[in-house]
Amino acid sequence: MAAESFDNSENGGSGRGRTPARRAAKRSHLIFEDLQRDIMLGDLAPRQVILELDLADRFECSQSTIREALMFLDTDGLVERLPHRGTFVADCRADDAREMILIRRDIECRGVARVLERYGPYLQKKLETGLNNMREAAREGDEYLLSLHDRSFHLNLYEAADLPSTRPILRRCLIHNHRYKILNAGSSRGLMETADRHVAILDTLASGDEVAASEALSRHITTIVELGPDILAGPRDGVR
Repeated sequence: MAAESFDNSENGGSGRGRTPARRAAKRSHLIFEDLQRDIMLGDLAPRQVILELDLADRFECSQSTIREALMFLDTDGLVERLPHRGTFVADCRADDAREMILIRRDIECRGVARVLERYGPYLQKKLETGLNNMREAAREGDEYLLSLHDRSFHLNLYEAADLPSTRPILRRCLIHNHRYKILNAGSSRGLMETADRHVAILDTLASGDEVAASEALSRHITTIVELGPDILAGPRDGVR
């Protein structure tokens, strides 16, 4: 699986700068980060054909390096590699987005009890730093960097649940939730408001109230994009 570009979110994975950590990274991973950004922002549009030769020219590298970067993107579901047909940017549909939101909600809300068992000053400080990073990205008007820090916030929170086999599923849901939100930004919500939506999560975690924390997470996740009032229709097993 591709390394998480937002684990080194101080450089944003945006390709705009070359911090020491980014310079030291493997070439194929740097290309993966840049292509992920292009796909998330729509610079590479859904269903667009991707030609390895064109990318090799763009990044001045071998096609084998491009192939490795595309393999990482395929793992994240951001591209489709079809035998004898080529590579395409993955589609970005409301139906898929809705299912990803519901899966993500169940994963994060089910993990709240385990998170609270391990919640303390270290994790609180880590999440507060994540919130400050989101606010800084919002002030800079960098929606993609905000997305990286946002995803990192939720993955750092869920790491305390100590469910490593489930975490990659959450990671993939986060990527596609944010991609859909960015590509279908119909809300008037500003970037700073998006960052500050995490304050309620921090407040309920600090209170130690499992029900309140689960409800805050559920509300946060299901309102990331407007998909209609029936998104929570049906049973809510395991979420209190």
